[in-house]
Amino acid sequence: MTTAADGAGTWQDDAARDLLNLGGRLALLVRGEGSHVWDADGIRYLDFLGGIAVNALGHAHPVFVQAVAEQARTLAHVSNYFATPQQLELAARLKRLAGTGEGGHVFFANSGSEANETAIKLARLHAHATGKSTILSLNGAFHGRTMGSLSLTPKAAYQDPFRPLLPDVAHIDPTMDALEAAIDDSVAALFVEPIQGEAGVVPLPAGFLRRARELTTAHGALLIVDEVQTGVGRTGAWFAFQHEGIVPDAMSLAKGIAAGFPLGALVTFGDHDAFYPGTHNSTFGGNPLATAVGNAVLAEIEDGGLLAAVTERGAQLGRRSQGCRWSPARVGPAC
Repeated sequence: MTTAADGAGTWQDDAARDLLNLGGRLALLVRGEGSHVWDADGIRYLDFLGGIAVNALGHAHPVFVQAVAEQARTLAHVSNYFATPQQLELAARLKRLAGTGEGGHVFFANSGSEANETAIKLARLHAHATGKSTILSLNGAFHGRTMGSLSLTPKAAYQDPFRPLLPDVAHIDPTMDALEAAIDDSVAALFVEPIQGEAGVVPLPAGFLRRARELTTAHGALLIVDEVQTGVGRTGAWFAFQHEGIVPDAMSLAKGIAAGFPLGALVTFGDHDAFYPGTHNSTFGGNPLATAVGNAVLAEIEDGGLLAAVTERGAQLGRRSQGCRWSPARVGPAC
């Protein structure tokens, strides 16, 4: 790393020279502990970003550190030609937490975008098997930046430089009227986020998910829930769809599932799994290091009472925010 002091420039200069120009970098972070991070100048920050909804246990949590160290000493990578105990344990754990019952399967990927790409393939396989064509997503949604997931993310600034995108993808407003009008026998799958994160943390209308489940079932379409941001306890339940008392056909996961280690997953429910050998896979997906960390993180959340703490802290913040108004001058709420 170069600094202004040694006359060789700054870290910003290094970033501009060596990294793709894909957005600003706010600071050069060098260390984290708990809820705080430190930059190269020794300034401490309270980390409200959490790695964009990733660091579910904070920074350098002992459970995370121990899981990485122990598994790295044992077996880190074996490719998709083999299974490992860590992979099997995590798949069974996710099925139990999601309530898939005896049915359902898990595919491990490396990110939320990859999990959603897998879900898109599932939707396409269902379309081919049923003669349906259209995949629906909601205006305001964010499902990723790879070409398939980007096709489900109707934001012109993201999509326009890369057109043409996937065919047979349509977007509807997140309203009950739009939902009722859109779901018919031509729809192969509907993708939804229970709470739209990038749109500004916007919940779906009351009853939307339940009605989406009724309509997709009636018309033979898949209901695929994107829980990349809302999953792993962020709403006080393991997965946000559980608040609505529904069962989707598939859900995508990532971010908090391994609290900072790259890991994603697609979980299917019931018999809605049309994959067969050769239709999909991943060299790194489900490697023993990632899945060992995922097991340790989810066990800590489950055994440590974190879900109850999420609900309690959410209620506390709700009470504190009552009567507040947004103040741009203060870059936050004025209470």
